Amino acid sequence: MPADLRPTSTPDAPPSRVIVFDTTLRDGEQSPGSTMTGPEKLQVARALDQLGVDVIEAGFPVSSPHELESVQEVARVVESATVAALARALPADVERAAEALADARRPRIHTFLATSDLHLERKLGIDRDQALHRIAQSVEAARRHVDDVEFSAEDATRTDPSFLVQAVRTAVEAGATTINLPDTVGYAHPHDVARMFDAVRDGVPDVDRVVLSFHGHDDLGLATANSLAALEHGARQVECTLNGIGERAGNAALEEVVMALRVLPRFRERFVTHVRTERLCPASQLLARITGVRPQPNKAIVGANAFAHEAGIHQHGMLADRRTYEIMTPAAVGARDTTLVLGKHSGRHALVRRYEELGFTLTPEETNRAYELFVMLADRKKVIHDEDLLAIYYGGTMERVPRTFRLEHLDVRCGRSPSWARVRVARGDDETAEAEGTGDGPIDATFAALAELAPWEVRLDDFAIRAAGGGSDAVGEAHLQLRIEGRPFTGRSASTDIVDAAARAYLHALDKASHADRLEARAFERLQLWGV
Repeated sequence: MPADLRPTSTPDAPPSRVIVFDTTLRDGEQSPGSTMTGPEKLQVARALDQLGVDVIEAGFPVSSPHELESVQEVARVVESATVAALARALPADVERAAEALADARRPRIHTFLATSDLHLERKLGIDRDQALHRIAQSVEAARRHVDDVEFSAEDATRTDPSFLVQAVRTAVEAGATTINLPDTVGYAHPHDVARMFDAVRDGVPDVDRVVLSFHGHDDLGLATANSLAALEHGARQVECTLNGIGERAGNAALEEVVMALRVLPRFRERFVTHVRTERLCPASQLLARITGVRPQPNKAIVGANAFAHEAGIHQHGMLADRRTYEIMTPAAVGARDTTLVLGKHSGRHALVRRYEELGFTLTPEETNRAYELFVMLADRKKVIHDEDLLAIYYGGTMERVPRTFRLEHLDVRCGRSPSWARVRVARGDDETAEAEGTGDGPIDATFAALAELAPWEVRLDDFAIRAAGGGSDAVGEAHLQLRIEGRPFTGRSASTDIVDAAARAYLHALDKASHADRLEARAFERLQLWGV
């Protein structure tokens, strides 16, 4: 191993405690579209506290009266974690941060100043001596209010190493208890981070009196790798956010750093956190619902596809022993159980397993015929749903689902509780029926009315709407899953009216159920399963 990447401890040493500093409510909220209201911040703060993070950075109090109040509220409700407030290296900022943290059980003032020549000259208009003076002044002011003071050298990875050492020494001598060395613009490589921490540890005599910290941005996709490199070279605090949200490309993702420390042999015997990992996915989902910014499906740990497998060879391995393709269990991070997605890359084993889960045991001949039709259908569809498998099983056919239920009229009234809807649906050639329903909003009321007209027992399992384009007149695409007499059927439709789209998606699922019934009846009439 190169000398500049040497570990700071031996594998036989007891594990070092890593402080998890979460900045979702501060840096994370700076992510475009992720602004939260005061009550929403409280929800996230409670979730972070229950998750077991050590420090919650609640906000930047001097930025606005609303932000001040928000930080004060978070400080009051957080029970276990330290609550930090951000402050520039200015007296007014420090005073406002102290005011915001007055009711915190464990307060921390986090003050910062840029140290790179680029920032000093072009952004702040000060020289290095002036910067050192402001660092000492702000840290000393913060220590007059609280015992826990963090100093961050903004743009540390682009700071001249000799001056960075001077800045850190100044902050330590002034009373800082944590020193953060951020990769503010996501420009560093793990080797750069390692060298930076080694330089600070070698150049600051009293560095063991403080906790060294790293804050990484993901502009080049290296934030997690850089955070791990920092820990190997003396950092004992990592700053991160749920789902990796944050300025520009975001911050190091809390879930990635924590699970890397738990799963990778290189780290799991050397480092430990207090994060309750089984709460990671629930916390991630809460943040996504509040901000409306969901992780991409292939996002590590918390993405919708993080534990989904489609490739046939992967599915075969998973059915034999899940360790073949999963380095952690879904339960370990609070995710839903492993999903074997049926698509064009799936194999026979996954198909047979899904039929067994649906209650059907296939003979070898039936398996061959089902797989043949499955492959043909998979070439035409991205994902094979359960109703597709029922059609293959009962009819051996890929015929289009005929329209049995047609929406003839829809009238809704909302704006007061409960909302009301009346629907008129034609079934078959000439049979028409009407029903009314009430609910929590126009779509809920419409579904209640449609359920009255359905000839089966129907339960809504899942429902989603998304805009197919921009603008207020964008087409809304409705996707849902109904459980009809215990069997799942999906429906979809699109319209510039989302209530209309939702109603037609509901009827689309009913059409599929009706078609499945006809296929089943046809199969029993022929006394064989595989007639085409």
